[in-house]
Order: sequence, then structure tokens, then C-alpha cells
Amino acid sequence: MTKKYFGTDGIRGRVGQFPITPDFIMHLGYSAGKVLAAADWHLMEGKRPTVLIGKDTRVSGYMLESALEAGLCAAGVDVLLSGPMPTPAIAYLIRALRLQAGIVISASHNLFEDNGVKFFSAVGCKLPDEMEHKIEAELNTPIVTKPSAQLGKVQRIDDAAGRYIEFCKSTFPYNLDLRGLRIVIDCAHGAAYHIAGHVMHELGADVVTIGVQPNGLNINLECGATHGATLQKAVKHYHADLGIALDGDGDRVMMVDKQGRSYNGDQLIYIIAKHRKQRKILTGGVVGTLMTNLAIENQFKKLHIPFLRTNVGDRYILELLQEQGWHLGGENSGHIICMDKHTTGDGIISALQVLYALRDADKTLAEFMRGISLYPQRLINVKIPKPFNFTSNKAINTVRKEAEADLNGNGRLLIRASGTEPLIRVMVESQSKQKVNYWTERIAKVVQIASA
Repeated sequence: MTKKYFGTDGIRGRVGQFPITPDFIMHLGYSAGKVLAAADWHLMEGKRPTVLIGKDTRVSGYMLESALEAGLCAAGVDVLLSGPMPTPAIAYLIRALRLQAGIVISASHNLFEDNGVKFFSAVGCKLPDEMEHKIEAELNTPIVTKPSAQLGKVQRIDDAAGRYIEFCKSTFPYNLDLRGLRIVIDCAHGAAYHIAGHVMHELGADVVTIGVQPNGLNINLECGATHGATLQKAVKHYHADLGIALDGDGDRVMMVDKQGRSYNGDQLIYIIAKHRKQRKILTGGVVGTLMTNLAIENQFKKLHIPFLRTNVGDRYILELLQEQGWHLGGENSGHIICMDKHTTGDGIISALQVLYALRDADKTLAEFMRGISLYPQRLINVKIPKPFNFTSNKAINTVRKEAEADLNGNGRLLIRASGTEPLIRVMVESQSKQKVNYWTERIAKVVQIASA
């Protein structure tokens, strides 16, 4: 049986450990190249497929880039290299350059020790399951390098950053600008370090950038969307109107207002949706996840905005958006998808959609969120020693029923297995912080004992 390699967000791991080793990554590149070369898209013109490789700023990206490049070329596939670029930039450039696939080397919001590989199709979305299965099957076969005359060639794209900057700007209305706004942008020493500031500056903002000195080891380190305190401090220090924080590969965003208050993905999605509803440009409804705050769902009901939940992960959000024919969805982590603007989550474009709402309505973040308080929410990750079917466990089901009865419709309980780690995640949400803490800790303890 073929081992399942592709997770919901590509292949991730600690560098130097399976599967993130140079040998495996080279074989992965070869397998992907072999599958692409066997496809019939190029036969009419007799051309070879071309794949774009992008990466973030972590030091291992150089090694993994070379390994992928070697594997693809060995399979007879041409390669374009963009250097450090946000994940959504690669999704855009694939379409703009009419390429057959793209690969991003990144571990997103993780620290530098980790890395990963994520594939995009010719339309800027994840690869079809059928193609992933074919690549996985090829991983079981040896590398047979093409003859010299059939090897792939490699070329660097010199204007990748400029192309993507112009694309981001094109998603902001031409009749508006950001003049008069001072914005602090935290790029997390990641892939957007040379992108985000230029986008906002060219739209007229007075920009202060932080987290723009990557050294290969400092990506996401006490900065960016996963460490909002750095941005909050900077906004106050520079007397800015607001702040924008991205993560290491530029697909997540969180924002801060001039008072230092932080706004997560749930709140930003709400602002975008409310503004689109008021402008009568909201297509359908909004897709959230099992982690979307209940207060936001209740507000959507008041605004008569349809709302659906799906599993955590951008893959599931995208699938449900496409199924419903809707445009807007995302997660509280700040991964927001605006399908009418891009094919994938994009931190810069999502921030621009929020800024559009603020400028068009002449409101601040706080004014858009006035009267709305997120319900207290707590998550505990319980380590499990081995695979564990918690859904059929009597003790867990008993405590779950007790918690649901106590919450009585004024809160939510979620118990789910991690898709990438040996963990059971326990989340409780309620208007009562006391109940949140009590039930989260009690359920986590029961799960810990039951799984031992």
C-alpha cells in the first residue's frame, strides 16, 4: 500500500528527519516531474512542462530548493526559481506565466527548524487528489535520469516581486488610496519582507516595516502574525494608525489598531463580510471552521449572512467555497480566502480588503467591531502515546454530554484529533470564562487518562 505523504497543507516536518531530507525531497521532485511529463497537456506543442519553485527565508530552503531542482530536471522538467516569495505569490505567478505547476518550500508560521513542501496546480490551487496519488506511487520507484539532451533547464525570474506587487495593488479599488494612514507592517522576517511594505507605500500609506531582516534563523521568531505583542508595541511606538502582521510565508494576517488592540482572522473576516453586505457585493455567505468564534457566527445571523463551518484547514474552506459558489472564508488564525481576488489565502490581499472596508466606510477597526465581544475560548492539546479512537470512549462521551448540557446552547465544545501530530485537541467556548476553564481542563484530564 502506498504511504500517504500529502497532508492538508503539503508535506511538513523537521529538517533532517523523514520526510524532510535532501534525498526524499529530490525523489519527490523527480516523482512530481515524471507525473507532469507524462500528462498530455503539452503534447500538441511538443513542449516540456515548467514548474516554478518559491520559498520563504529559512536557511534550509536553499538545500531543499536544490534537491527539488535536481529531481525535476532529472525527470526532464524545466524549472523557474523565484527566490523568497510569499506562498500566494507563487499561486499567482503560476497562472500569470501559464505554467504547469508550482512548489513552495515553507513551514508557514513555524520556526526555522521546520520546513515543508506545498504543491500548486496550473490554476493556482492545490494539486488534484488524482495527481497527488500518482506522485506518491512514483515515490516507490527508483530515479532514472533522462539522457543529457532531455534534462530540464533552470532559470531565475528577475521580476517576480514586481509582478506580485502589482497584482496585490490591483485588488484594491482604483478610486481609493491609503494616503494619510501610517501603517506598521511586521513581515515576520519571512517571505514578504521585500513585498508588503512596497504594496502599502505605493498605495499611498506612510509605512514603517519591521521583521524585514531575515537571516535564515529568525523567521517567525517573536514576531509576525503568531506573536502579536511585537506589532502592538511597534504601533504605539511609531504612533501609527494601525498595524498589519503576516506570517513566515505571507498567507496569514492579523491587525492592530492605534490603541494596540489586536484583531484576529475571525474579526477581520467579519469586517470584510459586513462591508460587502452593506455594499451589496457579498456573494452568498461565509465559510468558517470548527474553531470560528461563536460570537461571529451569531453576528452573521443578525446580518442575515449565511454561514457554514468546515474542518480546520484551508483545503476544506476552499472546497466548501467552491461547492457553494461563495467567495469569502477563513480561519481565526488569519488565513483568509477571498476567491474573487485570489485562488488561495493571501495575507496582503486580505489586509487590503479590510483597508478597503475602513476607507470606504470611513470607520476604524474598533468602530466596525463595536458591541461585539468574542466569546472566551480555550484550547488544550493532549498528547497521546498511540493512535486512539476517542469517539467511542465511554468516559469521554459521558463528560462531553455533561459539558454540552451545562453550556446549554450558549457555548461550544470540540474534541478532535490533530492531523499532523499525536494530539487530541480539546476546545471549549462560552460566554462564561469560568465554564470555559472548568470544562476544558476537566475534559482534557479525562482524555489524558483514557488514552494512557
